[in-house]
Amino acid sequence: SGNTVTIKKEYLNQLSTGTATLTLNFSAGSPQTLTITISDTTPAPSQNSSNSSNSSSSSQGNAQLPAERPAGTTNTEVNILVNGKVEHAGTATTTQSNNQVVVTVAVDRKKLEEKLAAEGQGAVVTIPIETKSDIILGELNGQMVKNMEQKQAIVEIKTPNATYTLPAQQINIDSISERIGSAVALQDIKIKIEIAAPLKDTKQLVNSAAAREKFALVGPPVNFSVTAFYGDAQLEVSKFNAYVERTIALPDGADASKITTAVVVEPDGTVRHVPTKVVVIDGAYHAKVNSLTNSTYSLVWHPREFADAKGNWAKDAVNDMGSRMIVNGFEDGLFRPNQVMTRAEFAEMMVRGLGLKLDDGKAPFDDISASNWYNDAVKTAAGYALISGFEDGTFRPQDKITREQAMAILARAMKLSGLTNKLQTENADNLLNPFMDAGDVSAWAKSSISDALQSGIVTGKNNRMLDPQANITRAEVAVMIRNLLSKSGLI
Repeated sequence: SGNTVTIKKEYLNQLSTGTATLTLNFSAGSPQTLTITISDTTPAPSQNSSNSSNSSSSSQGNAQLPAERPAGTTNTEVNILVNGKVEHAGTATTTQSNNQVVVTVAVDRKKLEEKLAAEGQGAVVTIPIETKSDIILGELNGQMVKNMEQKQAIVEIKTPNATYTLPAQQINIDSISERIGSAVALQDIKIKIEIAAPLKDTKQLVNSAAAREKFALVGPPVNFSVTAFYGDAQLEVSKFNAYVERTIALPDGADASKITTAVVVEPDGTVRHVPTKVVVIDGAYHAKVNSLTNSTYSLVWHPREFADAKGNWAKDAVNDMGSRMIVNGFEDGLFRPNQVMTRAEFAEMMVRGLGLKLDDGKAPFDDISASNWYNDAVKTAAGYALISGFEDGTFRPQDKITREQAMAILARAMKLSGLTNKLQTENADNLLNPFMDAGDVSAWAKSSISDALQSGIVTGKNNRMLDPQANITRAEVAVMIRNLLSKSGLI
């Protein structure tokens, strides 16, 4: 009686659910024992105890963790890197949920703000997590995200198997705040950036799609997500207005030459390509995946060679785009490289090439019905400002598309991919005049065609002809899309 016992938090963090007994030797009197009980819930206080259930100030009785702490929870300090400089600004909490190990790293707001102020604009905030777990979460609050956005900072969640690189402005905290309620303080909104192994049902969906579409999976799928939390409200950030990069480590023993792309398997089982290239990071092979959405990504091997592409000038591009599931053949297995394309077919191929998730609903054109096979692709292309249609409100989906119309759409795709930002300011006429038929280019298409030429997506025919009013062939489209993705650094 009258003695005070202090137990360090670090000791409690090392204990799992159960009990531990400590023997306490005081300078006077007999040895005393202290039983520490850790459970999922806080027991009601004993009738004989005058201390609160969370107290550890008695030489006898129970000392328990706060009720909100899950069983087996452990906390450890972790380092956060700001432009590669180490800062002790993170706390990692390990828990279990749905039989999965979850590691959440919460970043200290004050320390982060101090580092961002010192580093200036464009800082990269890296949250490295070496602990093996099923789910990795980087946790910020809305005010931290807002401060990072104003400083054009990038947050990077880095694990041994995957890295998620996310510009803060892509989280769009203002939109989240508006949806939750502007009266809610930003600092009370939690933003969790997640890299996770998907649940069993998702894995089964991916395996079924692989069997049906005849591609081989290279390693397990990986899920990337961003979610905002406030009270019971939960908002998922699923769409971005610029490509966001993820890297996935190739499994040990995997052949880097046998990765054709990454794919997303949608909840309905459909598969879409996302721009992917294999790179070497710290001496190991990784797949760098760029996407405009969050989802579950799988690396695949899907080689494709079209019989009628053999000997064609565009053979390499056609087969590469086929392997990446961007272009499809016909029911007879042929590609028909010299066949011209309709405007609807071109819109669909552009959407597939950019890895865009299809939008629901009717396309915003008077001559398109929701039941048309190309409706979703046209609506998606319009939603990303790749197409605008004609002044009379039509899209004319079955018209053959001209080369200048195709190049105008490609130039808009360059803005989406970020390629336009890499171009120098150049007079359009200076780029067009070397071509013998420059005078055939419509005035509205000059700027777009000059961008396509400057970027190297288009080189013209025999380097002397643009042939802007001619219809474009399937082979030409395959080459142009491949050039767009390559020049943009996406493949």
